[in-house]
Amino acid sequence: MTSQETAAKIAKEMFAKDAFSQWLGIEQVELGVGACKLRMTVRPEMLNGFGIAHGAITYALADSALAFACNSQGRHAVSIETGISHTQAVREGDTLVAIAVEEQLGNKVAFYRVRVLEEQSGKVVALFTGTVYRSSREW
Repeated sequence: MTSQETAAKIAKEMFAKDAFSQWLGIEQVELGVGACKLRMTVRPEMLNGFGIAHGAITYALADSALAFACNSQGRHAVSIETGISHTQAVREGDTLVAIAVEEQLGNKVAFYRVRVLEEQSGKVVALFTGTVYRSSREW
């Protein structure tokens, strides 16, 4: 099995047990080694009191992208620090795409960036960073 096939298998296995990502309506679009692309559509129950998507929605989408990307290397990995900047309002019906890329891979720690885009316009709606701890436990 190639490393690309292994990465996709790990992401699909993780997703099958990930009730929250499933509740969000996330679709795995592209799964690669150290990277992934996810898509989801904002639903009415995801809106805050201002009628725009709650910040936790873009955060959760980006966090899921981080999880699939960092575990794709074949070792169990969990976040130890994350952060997000919300750059545009997100509205009901918007389709969001999260693109996670590996910036630095170490033996125990790795760093990732995730861009969240509104798919139709291509505008960046959030920028997310994540540092993960890589355990010695293999998938």
